[in-house]
Amino acid sequence: SVVREKAATSAIAVSKFMADDEDYYVKEFVGMIGRLATKEWFTARISACGLIPVAFPKMTPELRTKHLEYFASLCRDDAPMVRRIASRNLGPLVETVVETMGPASLLAGEEGGVVSTTLLDLYESLAGGDQPDSVRLHTTQNCVSFGKAMTQIKEKASSVSSDLQTIFFGIDALVKRILPLIVATIDDRSWRVRWTAASKFALVVQAFSTLDGTMDALVPAYEKLLQDPEAEVRTAATFNLSEVARTGALVSADAASNQDARVPVAQRLVKRVVSLTEDDSENVRAALAMVATDLAPMLGRDMTIAHLLPPMLLLLRDSTSEVRLNIISSLSMLNEVIGAELLTQSLLPAVLDLAEDGKWRIRLAVIERIPLLAKQLGKEFFTDRLLSLCVGWLGDDISSIREAAAKDLKELTALLGSEWSVSNLLPRVRQVMEHSSYLRRMNAVRALSLMATAMDVYTAQWEVLPILLEMHCDPVPNVRFNVAKGLGLIGPMFNPLVYEGQIVTILELLKEDSDRDVRFFACQASDSLRATFNKKMNEN
Repeated sequence: SVVREKAATSAIAVSKFMADDEDYYVKEFVGMIGRLATKEWFTARISACGLIPVAFPKMTPELRTKHLEYFASLCRDDAPMVRRIASRNLGPLVETVVETMGPASLLAGEEGGVVSTTLLDLYESLAGGDQPDSVRLHTTQNCVSFGKAMTQIKEKASSVSSDLQTIFFGIDALVKRILPLIVATIDDRSWRVRWTAASKFALVVQAFSTLDGTMDALVPAYEKLLQDPEAEVRTAATFNLSEVARTGALVSADAASNQDARVPVAQRLVKRVVSLTEDDSENVRAALAMVATDLAPMLGRDMTIAHLLPPMLLLLRDSTSEVRLNIISSLSMLNEVIGAELLTQSLLPAVLDLAEDGKWRIRLAVIERIPLLAKQLGKEFFTDRLLSLCVGWLGDDISSIREAAAKDLKELTALLGSEWSVSNLLPRVRQVMEHSSYLRRMNAVRALSLMATAMDVYTAQWEVLPILLEMHCDPVPNVRFNVAKGLGLIGPMFNPLVYEGQIVTILELLKEDSDRDVRFFACQASDSLRATFNKKMNEN
């Protein structure tokens, strides 16, 4: 199959160079497709399925009719493999036909009505329950293509066609035939088919949202996917929650309500969030934690506080660390709508619990989100509750955690300012530098160097540089060569007087160190800084 696919791709690429000579294109490329579609061996017919949509725009009306007959034959082929590929290419063919023929593809005539007569019949046949799972898997994507095609026809007809009533009537008739097919996939016996529908349901909604009467059928179908017996299906459906809600269409308030009571989709779907927070599958809850807060801007402050905030607070206390981590990562939307005050009491315990999680990857993920939390919670709250936690990570047992903690202090310095860093971070980092463990001292030197790069030059020179220079006397070589690396990193910030008077002196001492690693990094930093300052002098 790989060889056939590559050959088909190459044929399509070659055909583009034939486009200028229509007779040659029809004779060679279109003729080849016709021969492939009627070959006895099924592999040739498989290749024809993907080539017909490509060549359709340049065919004459007679050839279009003929090749649509070929495609219909392929959709009814005895070999399931051929029907599977034909089903996969039905959507692209629908879009190509509509783009090529416009509104005429809906209207009966000499070459019109292709979508409503031929292609829709093929779709119904390929979506039937007697087809194998591999064929029915493409039902959802084909539905998306039909929706896009009808929306395109509606837009074109509104601007150029005089027979609007006939076209809109044709679109409504198509919708009434297509929607039951996509809704039927929700109850398909194969969980793979239902999973495909769930994972692509947002695309279905986007394709049909502008067509009258569609959302009243699609939203209940989506709610059913959220309650599917298979956890994988519920997870895929949950990932699409915010995208489905974003359509903004009005639907009935719930399945049993009066049709006169119309609400936005987001207001109806938010009622499903509570049941999803209690789902047995942690994957479903983790997916919900990633997307549910996106509903907040659609709901507004009052409805968010009443309906969305309570389940989000439940997720912050979830027993699974991945769920709590996801909800912490996605709180920015919620904060923008209701403010951080309502979240802080529940947020802090969750953050502290995750910060001490036994899985180091969870701790790493929390560290990576600390700057975001600092921005969301505000300088004062962060300083009082979470600052000591950030510095404490410099002494974690895992190397990746220590490195990430050093980068965190740099980002916090850039976010909250040099003055805040000097007042709150430097005293704590200096305490770490006096620790008996050389690993902690080494990471403190790294953190200090990174923090200096986020400060203004004056603060870095008078507050950070003296501390870094003091550490060149540390008894452990690992600390000393990190001092050399740090000086190489922050040295270009300063003017030549500071470089010559302070940095060069220490680097010369380190270049004579008894440890060869220290000498190596000191020479490397010295050479790098010399080249940098020489370049600056030449430029001036």
